[in-house]
Amino acid sequence: MEIDIKRSVCFTGHREIDPEMEHNVRALVREAVKIYIKRGYDCFISGGAMGFDTIAAEEVIRLREEGNDIKLLLALPCKKQTVKWTCNDKVNRYANITEAADGVVYTSDGYFNGCMHVRNRFMVDNSSVCIAYLTSSKGGTAYTCTYAEKKGKELVNLGAVATQLTIY
Repeated sequence: MEIDIKRSVCFTGHREIDPEMEHNVRALVREAVKIYIKRGYDCFISGGAMGFDTIAAEEVIRLREEGNDIKLLLALPCKKQTVKWTCNDKVNRYANITEAADGVVYTSDGYFNGCMHVRNRFMVDNSSVCIAYLTSSKGGTAYTCTYAEKKGKELVNLGAVATQLTIY
């Protein structure tokens, strides 16, 4: 799958989403994606991790199924990303997303310390917008947002509004 950076958006966010916040986060992702579709973006890149990445990928798939001409690209850190996942529901959701994706890129052959950063840099380097769910100044999401800012990418932090907004 060829990537047009000027029309691509990547996602980064925390693996753990408060269950009480998931509805708000999902609605915010959906609205953000719809805005970027209207602006001509048609490729959305998710890292395939639990939490925010899964929510973002599922919303892109739903919007595509509703007739939007968009593509989901999964940028995965390695082929055995789910090997240590213990929750069957999360593994099944991952399998469904992988099957529904328009393309899958593995940024490393196998797991190693730092392979997630390689994946995150790939996503940022291949997009012009980064939609984030950042609520903490530490961790991989903070690293990716900082990297996106340094690279001059447009950064949208849904985490800044998700806790202040109730969407029904």
